[in-house]
Amino acid sequence: MHSFTEENYLKTIYYLATRQEGEVTTNSLAEMTATKAASVSDMLRKLADKQLIHYKKYQGVRLTEEGERVALKVIRRHRIWEVFLAEKLGFGWDEVHEMAEELEHIRSEELVEKLDAFLGYPQFDPHGDPIPSPAGHMPTIEYAKLSEVSVGTEVQVMGVLEHSPEFLQHLDKTGLNLGCRVRVQDVNAFDKSVSVQINHEKTLFVSNEVARNLLVN
Repeated sequence: MHSFTEENYLKTIYYLATRQEGEVTTNSLAEMTATKAASVSDMLRKLADKQLIHYKKYQGVRLTEEGERVALKVIRRHRIWEVFLAEKLGFGWDEVHEMAEELEHIRSEELVEKLDAFLGYPQFDPHGDPIPSPAGHMPTIEYAKLSEVSVGTEVQVMGVLEHSPEFLQHLDKTGLNLGCRVRVQDVNAFDKSVSVQINHEKTLFVSNEVARNLLVN
């Protein structure tokens, strides 16, 4: 049995490992968890003792096979709960993450699998993130960032890299929701902001920060 904190660390290590080259550093974990580096090091030693991570001081950290299995179980529970909260209880995609952070630690496998069946075996959560399979397989999805799309190209918004309520609320206000069609009309050479047309209707200027956090296909 693993503590809630241990599960959160394993999930965070997995998240960081998928978004950077090389092993995850103590500093990046401290920043992500808003925890002092010394406290992070203490937790990493505990996880290493339980053979959930490979860890050497000053050399970074990576998950063991068992550590990745635990992390993916937590991620699976989290994303299934997000679907339930959004689709069945009517919460906005900007509200479900914090709630799912609590619910993901309910460990009943029977509950999770029945919830999955009740929801019709969803493949993606409300933010467009893939849901790991019951066997712990994470689907590989290759999306581009809107900031990488060439002028004149039309794409569909498939997901987001930033999950903060403020970012998601901004997308709601601008109409850049999952599923919308976006045609890149121009890229500003100075600040890399992007002029786009949404669903063949309104034109919008999107900052580079927003464009870098929108996944498209």
